[in-house]
Amino acid sequence: MDFTHINEQGRAKMVDVTEKAETFREAIAEGIVHVSSDTMRLIKSGGIRKGDVLSVAQVAGIMAAKKTADIIPMCHPLSLTAVDIHFMLTETEIKIEASVKCKGSTGVEMEALTAVSSAALTIYDMCKAVQRDIEINNIRLVYKNGGKSGEYRR
Repeated sequence: MDFTHINEQGRAKMVDVTEKAETFREAIAEGIVHVSSDTMRLIKSGGIRKGDVLSVAQVAGIMAAKKTADIIPMCHPLSLTAVDIHFMLTETEIKIEASVKCKGSTGVEMEALTAVSSAALTIYDMCKAVQRDIEINNIRLVYKNGGKSGEYRR
């Protein structure tokens, strides 16, 4: 039987954080869901058949942050100390902001990004029956602090 050998660069592995000091870490990510003004009116008035869109999306984002290591293969499981999801609404946009904190040896950027992504997908899922062309855009890290690399602001 012929086996293909993969060199060290091509091998998948988690980064070893055994020797890294535990420090306070925080990350904030954001994203935008674009909906029609009619859909936004339904969201605000509680007229979406599946329920309270923003409350469900908030819970989905929190749950996703806690499960990031289960869905992103090289992420370390972290003991999060806080996850907070906020929404800012305009006539046609829902801006999602997720803040995640922990005391650990690796950062929480992926948890914040996963929280925003899951919240956005939940909004899409709950509203797709009334609008098929909903768009999700600009999911990105806007702030991180902690660890060796220190602070980052977009």
